[in-house]
Order: sequence, then C-alpha cells, then structure tokens
Amino acid sequence: MNIPSYDIEAPDACEVTACDEARVALLRPANLGCGEANRLSEIFAALSDPTRLRLLDALGRAGELCVCDLCLLLDLRQSNVSHQLRLLRSLRLVKNRRSGRNVFYSLDDSHVAGLLRMGLEHVREAAGGAIR
Repeated sequence: MNIPSYDIEAPDACEVTACDEARVALLRPANLGCGEANRLSEIFAALSDPTRLRLLDALGRAGELCVCDLCLLLDLRQSNVSHQLRLLRSLRLVKNRRSGRNVFYSLDDSHVAGLLRMGLEHVREAAGGAIR
C-alpha cells in the first residue's frame, strides 16, 4: 500500500490554544456515538480486505451471482468465497437467497454500492485513473 508522504516539519497541532467554544457547543450534540463508531469501524474493517472488495465489486456489477459463479469469476476457492460472504452477510453488506441447490448473493442495498463507488472514484482520481 502506498501511503502519501507528508512534510514531517508541518505541525500536527495548533501552536496556541484558542478554542471556538461556541462552534464546539453547536457541533457536540451531533458527535458520532461509540456504538455507531464501533459498527462503522466493523464495516470499514470488512472493506479493508481486497478479496471482500472484489466480491462486492463483482456483485455490484452483476446485480446477483451464485457462489459458483463468484468462484469462477474471481478465481477463488468455494471455501474462501463462502467464508467471506458469510462475514459480509453478518455485517449486512450482502444478502442471499436460495434457489434450489444454489445460493445467490447481491449487495444488501444502495448504500453498499455507494460506498464502493465513492471509494473507487477516490482511488482512481488520486491515481489519474491508471490503477487496475
């Protein structure tokens, strides 16, 4: 992973303490709560795995795929795909449905697609669209 370098001489904190108490007081009621922060961090942790991102991307592009198709498309073993999908389902990032002997997966909702889209836009913008 390429981490941008920053000027190590730049200060990471204010040189003087001059708080805007009125602004802080207005912002404080909307602070992210610990429960929501924990849930959100679990989602971002799940999204930090390249295999899970590839699964979500494939589902986002296809709409719905069975486990067998995901294995073939991404050149992954069924045990790995099933394990990753189970984790993604537990976080409500994907949903599944059974049809006969097959299990089909899709993104849980448009929020998941939006997270992927925005993340990819950010990555591609920073790379000038050159990453694949």
